[in-house]
Amino acid sequence: MSEPLPILPKGRKILAHLGENIKLARRRRRISTQQLAERASISRATLWQIEKGTPSVAMGAYFMVLHALGLEQDFLKLAGEDILGRKLQDAGLLTRQRAPKRKPKGNEADGK
Repeated sequence: MSEPLPILPKGRKILAHLGENIKLARRRRRISTQQLAERASISRATLWQIEKGTPSVAMGAYFMVLHALGLEQDFLKLAGEDILGRKLQDAGLLTRQRAPKRKPKGNEADGK
């Protein structure tokens, strides 16, 4: 068996909160764990692990559960608002100076 993932307490709390949200969504729809597990093509034990916030569950299993609940668009919200990353990107952008305009070369041979 593999070693547990080194998730910090804050991360474990977030996963537990996510699992609770999924559990509440299932209960609001009045779907049993067996029904949801079948619809998501996962085992009931995996669903229980998701609802507990166990960090070793694959993201694909989370997606399948959200899809079965009709919440798959919520998956797109993960890392969607990267405020810090955008600030860092903007700080690294350089403003380029425009090159001087070139004079047209057309009528120089005419002698005018």
